Amino acid sequence: MGTKDIVIKLQNTKTRRKEVFEPIDAENVRMYVCGPTVYDRAHLGNARPVVVFDVLFRLLREVYGADKVTYARNFTDVDDKINARAAESGRPIGDITAETTQWFLEDMGELGALEPNHMPRATQYIPQMVAMIKDLIAKDHAYAAEGHVLFAVDSWKELYGKLSGRSVDDMIAGARVEVAPYKKNPMDFVLWKPSSDDLPGWDSPWGRGRPGWHIECSAMSYDLLGETFDIHGGGNDLMFPHHENEIAQSCCANGDDTFARFWLHNEMLQVEGKKMSKSLGNFFTVRDLLDQGYPGEVIRLVFLQTHYRKPMDWTDKKAKEAEATLRKWRALTAGIEPASSAAAAVLEALADDLNSAGAIAELHKLAAAGDAAGLLASARMLGLLTDEMGAWASAPSVDLSAYEEKLFEARQKAMENKDFSEVDQLKAAFVEAGLEVRMSKAGVELVPGAGFDPARLEAL
Repeated sequence: MGTKDIVIKLQNTKTRRKEVFEPIDAENVRMYVCGPTVYDRAHLGNARPVVVFDVLFRLLREVYGADKVTYARNFTDVDDKINARAAESGRPIGDITAETTQWFLEDMGELGALEPNHMPRATQYIPQMVAMIKDLIAKDHAYAAEGHVLFAVDSWKELYGKLSGRSVDDMIAGARVEVAPYKKNPMDFVLWKPSSDDLPGWDSPWGRGRPGWHIECSAMSYDLLGETFDIHGGGNDLMFPHHENEIAQSCCANGDDTFARFWLHNEMLQVEGKKMSKSLGNFFTVRDLLDQGYPGEVIRLVFLQTHYRKPMDWTDKKAKEAEATLRKWRALTAGIEPASSAAAAVLEALADDLNSAGAIAELHKLAAAGDAAGLLASARMLGLLTDEMGAWASAPSVDLSAYEEKLFEARQKAMENKDFSEVDQLKAAFVEAGLEVRMSKAGVELVPGAGFDPARLEAL
């Protein structure tokens, strides 16, 4: 089966059914994905849509040609969270956004994500946002009030809520909406808001201010992809209100009811079976895991083992199993030239609503059959087993069990004589060697970090 024979089917949130994907223009397949607000390190949940839509990007490039797919993913670099971070840290906003934008690109690169064709920053598109807001006012879909401009939901009432399946009346009854005296309807949302002298601001017909979050993506996607494009993606937490508001703004500004033809939403991420939160102590940034010694390729494989529309559970057990699998696959494919294309069964799985879990199952079959060339080509289709991702696997594997036993025995001894000096010395030495020390009632575990140096253990 050639790539031209592949029929891609995607679950369209907009219609609530799986549909055959046919691009508006096969010579220019266009996809927009909501990117991060850059004020801190990307947490593990932020990485899931990056990996999900990276796989879709790769599939579209495989089917339509690498030069015929346009992928845009934005950076929100004007936001109240950024302002708050600048106020508490005393650092200039520009320094914070530049630093965290670079962090994001580096961390996602470690997970094997290709960079999109366009990575617009909101602050680069203020004139386009102002122009779109002016147009919405002229068409009676927005109104100015007390230095603010708000979208008038009543002007789009019949269609507002179709993506998330809610009516405006239901949303007003059940939603926590910002109450403000200048709003005509509680559901009206901000397109522009005033800025005080200490906050970022731009001149506009409504005074010095800054854009609301929702208008940013509408203006950037219009400028880069046109008024109608093929796919809009993001986490399902963005479905309402962000994506709902994007649709309303864009359709009203452009005079149609299409905007994006396909909407894809990935489910959320859990850690060890629980929702990730700082209060539970299970909140990890991608950099945290990388620094703890989890290779980016391992993190990617764990992600891909769960279908994007199902909740994904990150566990240490899954990570260890993924590492063992990748070591086996890399040993099998060492020195092998990849096949000319990915295996048909792998492509068919991906074409069926990005069934990455099914695709991984096919990789296991290829490995079991000893088809190293097919395995290599197919894994690379998923962003695995690439040369760039393989440095971790070439590092020598060190058996740490003897050191774990030594620390365990020292702790048992210390519990009896109440002298923990040897335990403290061993822990300090292990940390100095680049190991993370995990101690519990069940025993001791030593986990190599990014800076692990086995030579430092020889003297112990």
